[in-house]
Amino acid sequence: MNGTSVFSVQECLLWKDTNDLLSSTSKENVGQLYSLHIMSPLLGSEHVDPGDLDLRKMVGRSRMVDGLYMLENKASLAVIESTSQSSEIQMRILVSKEFLESVEKNVLCQRPAWRVDAANINILCDSALLVSDHSVFPHGILKEEPCISVEIKPKCGFLPSSRFIAEGNFIKRSITRFRMHQVLKHHEGEISQISEYDPLDLFSGSSERIHKAIKALFTTPQNNFRIFLNSSLIFGGLGGGRDSTDFVMGESFEDKMEGIIRADYGLRTASFLQLVAEAIFRSGVLDRLLEAQKLDLLDIEGAIHAYYNIVSQPCVACRDLAVRELSHSLHSISLEESLKIVRDYLVAATAKDCSFMISFRPREDGDPSLSHRTVCLEPINQNFDYKVNFIDLDLKPLKKMLYYYELDQKIVSCYNQMNKEHGISDTKSMERSEAAGI
Repeated sequence: MNGTSVFSVQECLLWKDTNDLLSSTSKENVGQLYSLHIMSPLLGSEHVDPGDLDLRKMVGRSRMVDGLYMLENKASLAVIESTSQSSEIQMRILVSKEFLESVEKNVLCQRPAWRVDAANINILCDSALLVSDHSVFPHGILKEEPCISVEIKPKCGFLPSSRFIAEGNFIKRSITRFRMHQVLKHHEGEISQISEYDPLDLFSGSSERIHKAIKALFTTPQNNFRIFLNSSLIFGGLGGGRDSTDFVMGESFEDKMEGIIRADYGLRTASFLQLVAEAIFRSGVLDRLLEAQKLDLLDIEGAIHAYYNIVSQPCVACRDLAVRELSHSLHSISLEESLKIVRDYLVAATAKDCSFMISFRPREDGDPSLSHRTVCLEPINQNFDYKVNFIDLDLKPLKKMLYYYELDQKIVSCYNQMNKEHGISDTKSMERSEAAGI
């Protein structure tokens, strides 16, 4: 910790109403406080784990032993990243530079080439946050209860309707950002197959469409869908994930469901996907996530102008005469109005980019305890406890606004070019979307 603010002058204005954030002297503390004060009220405190903010609760020092992260204190040496990490733990631990270098090395080995530079670990930190393993229930492993968890990156669940969307980008009003971004990723070789998943299905509030979304994610998981059994990854890839599920992967997963899903062989995977969809539908957590995403009222094509009001620089977007005429009113608003637009946009960006983990454990017949929510897999009359936790609730830096704008233009341009090459007009593309129920 260097004793100075981690925020720029403009970011201090942006987050001035959240005093704890401004007093933070490390990015790690900022991340915790942002989760606690901003995201937790939006998504529900029962679904957000910011960790213990009290630095006085240092409980030990970390070290590496045989490739495992260990926590050493006066009493013992315990594994902190393995299947034995099963209790609800949120505390700070002292870390060494060597330990963080080992963590960074392990992370880099698990990332695909195109994500190696996505983020770096600050090896100069002297402490780190030890948080709960949300892929298991508290004390679940100790009780030898099987726990299966799904990590889903849902992405943006609505279509923008901002009047500041340029005429040439109207396709954004009918095709989801996720689907258009898939085209760009495929074009640039990041993925070999375009996903069948549509976020509008997952956020629809319809049990049938949610089920459709889960099946699509299982078919083309990429980095949007992973499954863990007792905290160990059993489906989906690390880093960039797997583009599609082949026969061997499907058979392997069916085998792993034995003893967890009480269905006949060949029916376990379908039953499990139905369980996931039913729990998401019953939990209602995506309703809250969608509301947080919809804080983005103006789309990046509107919010970018408010950003340039704040940084007091010539607006890059206004170089285009049509855009300048469309957005003229945004450059006449007050600084406070600009701050609110950008602040809401960045919070929405966190909600669009986060993931959630939904975990299940079978309930014994006749078990009267109600410590967690329950869901019944009706076709086989099997009951499960389940819990939902949001993860990756990072605060987005102000300077990323320009990146968001440029990426948005690149995504739309690539999609429009694809349509042009295939002789598809914007109108036809919209009609196809409407015919598909979008």
